[in-house]
Amino acid sequence: MSKRPTNPARYHSRMQRVLAYIDRHLDEDVGLETLSAVAAFSPYHFHRQFSAIFGLSLHRYVQLARMKRASWRLAYRSADSVTEIALDAGYEAPDSFARAFRQRMGQAPTAFREEPDWAAWAAAMVPLAEARSLMMTQNFSIDTVVVREEADIPVAFLTHKGAPERLGETIRRFIDWRKASGVRAATHATYTIFHNDPDSVAPEDYQVDLAAATDRTITAADGGMEAGLIPAGRCAVLRIVGGSDDLRPAAAFLYGTWLPASGEELRDFPLYAQRVRFFPDVPEHEAITDLFLPLQ
Repeated sequence: MSKRPTNPARYHSRMQRVLAYIDRHLDEDVGLETLSAVAAFSPYHFHRQFSAIFGLSLHRYVQLARMKRASWRLAYRSADSVTEIALDAGYEAPDSFARAFRQRMGQAPTAFREEPDWAAWAAAMVPLAEARSLMMTQNFSIDTVVVREEADIPVAFLTHKGAPERLGETIRRFIDWRKASGVRAATHATYTIFHNDPDSVAPEDYQVDLAAATDRTITAADGGMEAGLIPAGRCAVLRIVGGSDDLRPAAAFLYGTWLPASGEELRDFPLYAQRVRFFPDVPEHEAITDLFLPLQ
């Protein structure tokens, strides 16, 4: 009997479909029977296939995905109660969620909400990030980059300078200011301006600006916010669909592949990004970030 020809791309798309399903249904039943049906694999083998491909069990992957969303909500969504977050993470009671969260993150949920240990969080999320990188990493091509003219964008911005792992603290201050000032993400576009590359500078020299589009007057009462401008001009724009925890591969593609092939010259303004759709407000694979490379 002849063997059916192998098709790695078909396997890839089926496993990718599973991860996308998990993203969309983190607060629902995402057990073996359900996910094996999504992948169109036998439930007798699917858990072993999953572990062999991703390097962690299906149960642990789902738990880490839920913990990631829960941790973002704890840190950045103060209106969400711990009980609500626990239930949405698949736990029947806050105390069981607290035990699991402490085991994975090294902090109780309430302690994480008050003062997150982002270094411990990043270490706990390594298996999830590595698993997702196998299937959920976007491939870029020259024709996915669009060159367009951008208008002036008045912004209010908060500068983060220092170790990248402490960026979460600055994000929390930025979000608190947005809430207090009424400059909300739903009505005022959100930008990140990258002054340098974390791989190329000492941690203490790393700098990014967190910005919101607004022309409101900024005063000392705005607690470290400054008024600024993203200047008009031509930009190469690359859309990233999915997780945006690490934009370095997209930036490397723009600088290392697209720019030499384009013949364009760079303008004297940093690389910046617009956060179009946010995780955890949308499933992670549906998040959208536009990366802008300013051109002459």
